[in-house]
Amino acid sequence: MPYYYGFDRTYILVLIGIVISMLAQANVQKAFAKYSKIETKKQITGRQAADYIIDTRGYNDIKIKQINNAMGDYFNPATKEVALSPESMKDTSIASVAVAAHELGHVIQYKEGYMPLQIKSWLVPAVNFGSKLSFPVIFLGMILSKQNLLNIGLVLFALTLVFQIVTLPVEFNASARALQVLEESGMLIGEENAHAKAMLKAAAYTYVAATLTTALQFLRLFLLFGNRNRD
Repeated sequence: MPYYYGFDRTYILVLIGIVISMLAQANVQKAFAKYSKIETKKQITGRQAADYIIDTRGYNDIKIKQINNAMGDYFNPATKEVALSPESMKDTSIASVAVAAHELGHVIQYKEGYMPLQIKSWLVPAVNFGSKLSFPVIFLGMILSKQNLLNIGLVLFALTLVFQIVTLPVEFNASARALQVLEESGMLIGEENAHAKAMLKAAAYTYVAATLTTALQFLRLFLLFGNRNRD
């Protein structure tokens, strides 16, 4: 087992993951703070950008609602709802327009049958199941000294990693679609498009960080419990 004088050396992987996540969060918060202060030249709000995409593409079944959660914007394919924070709804900043357009990028993916988004949706029930049971199953395997239970727990945890890996192309593609619409529609002008790209890139890095963090956690669990019979 990877211990040294009572210290679990694999915990270093957890610390690395925490640092990566903190850096990514600090980066996106910095970007949001910067671009939320730069207003669009056409004074377009995030809600107006979202409405434009819905109206021009005929997505009449898509609803937009406001949530009281800063930077908690999302699109739910099951309910066909785009949830925008108060800032994304009402502000005329680069950040608000970029974030709102990004969520509509997911809507475009949904309407066009983008395969990674479909796979992500299919994985949701399994991931919810696995995330709740992985650690209890691993703990039970430790108590009973059953390698089969430990392996099952690892597989259940791995579902979260698979989900996050699939999420990466979904998020990057949604941003690419959003940036294309913003530029082609003329909602953003000149350097505003570069600002929006920088904003969405910072947001995308949080998903990369989350994936790396989960991968490091999985590696730690595998080193600890992947084959205890060898010890």
